Amino acid sequence: MKKGLIILGSILLLFLGFVYLSVSETEDKFRTCSILNFSDIEGLNFKDFDSVSVAASTLYEASFLKQIMQGEQYRKAWAAPMTVPIVYLDTLKGGLKIIEQGGGKQTHSLELEDSLGIRYTLRSVTKNPEPLVPDLAKDLNLENIIIDGISAQHPYAALVVANLADAAKVLHTQPILVFVPKQSELGKFNDKFGNRLFLFEYESEGEVDWTGLPSVVEIVDTEDLQEYKTKYGDAVTIDKNALIRARLFDFIIGDWDRHAKQWGWAVQKNDGSFTATPVAADRDNAFFDQDGVIPKLIANDLTYPEIQDFDETIGNLDGLISTFDEYFLRQATVDQFELEASKLQELLSDDQIEKAFEVWPKTMDDLNGEEIRKKLKSRRDDIPTYASQFYTLVNERPLKKIVLKGSEELQLKGTLSKCFDCTN
Repeated sequence: MKKGLIILGSILLLFLGFVYLSVSETEDKFRTCSILNFSDIEGLNFKDFDSVSVAASTLYEASFLKQIMQGEQYRKAWAAPMTVPIVYLDTLKGGLKIIEQGGGKQTHSLELEDSLGIRYTLRSVTKNPEPLVPDLAKDLNLENIIIDGISAQHPYAALVVANLADAAKVLHTQPILVFVPKQSELGKFNDKFGNRLFLFEYESEGEVDWTGLPSVVEIVDTEDLQEYKTKYGDAVTIDKNALIRARLFDFIIGDWDRHAKQWGWAVQKNDGSFTATPVAADRDNAFFDQDGVIPKLIANDLTYPEIQDFDETIGNLDGLISTFDEYFLRQATVDQFELEASKLQELLSDDQIEKAFEVWPKTMDDLNGEEIRKKLKSRRDDIPTYASQFYTLVNERPLKKIVLKGSEELQLKGTLSKCFDCTN
């Protein structure tokens, strides 16, 4: 017994030693993009160039030990060169003005507006998850476990996903990759946002339509959509088929982070009634690939069932179904789920999947492209099965009051507090 405890203790100490060796490889908490082929960035006049070669971040470069302990992830993609167009706010889209600084806990963003009132956003490719680091991790000098976790996200997944969404006829914010040099138009935001890599895309809410759908009166967030429903009642509906297709599309691309704040709604008005079509935003976690000893111990089916790797099959579909799905899809029919699965299989042909990756240069595609395409095709082939399971799992959950992310301050009454179109 004593000998066994000694052996167990020795193994534990050895493991902890490996953990601390792994997390101590860098003390940096954040590192923005690296501009390649130039030694003096501050003296560089970016207006002399139309593009620049950058690496999204070298923060995630790792030794063999770190790759074992914290995963291989997409480290090579983060450090690989990408040629990116240089943009200035005074000429982009005819000239843009800054409305406000936004962003979540790890993304830096600026909301912009053009002369027509159309809203856009710059979303940083490099993330800073330091605000998410628990105090205990800081006290134990284990912050790098959280910081390094960003390497499980592919820095350029959103570009491929945008092409796939177009093929699947899923409404989205149309992101493109841009480099924003320091410039007077950034004003007080110059130090934080200048000389950085961004996804430039439409904002998922705004008073002026950009979607191309007919009769759109505005694009709202989920909280505002619920307020529409409170005010106009049964005159407000959502395009359930569009939402089902969008959610099945999420399953195909492995995007597990689809809470209510990740969606906008294009509201169309026709003869006193309103129809809201979902607008998918924020594709940070598409193609999510988390491996390594430490990440697997922290995030698994028992601890965080929603955090799932992008594999050829979905191992735990129930973990991907959220209160958002319960709230908006409870009244949908199984025929709707089956129809949208069939449409996705038709729209996301092998040829369309291959074409979607043309947005990546060959150097990037050589790193991960073949493996990701293989997984996409496998998930697409299985989507009818997942659709049937999705319908069943949503409707098996008990009807209850649901507070969606971003709607915590709403005081919803009656059935609207349980689902969007419940009748009892």
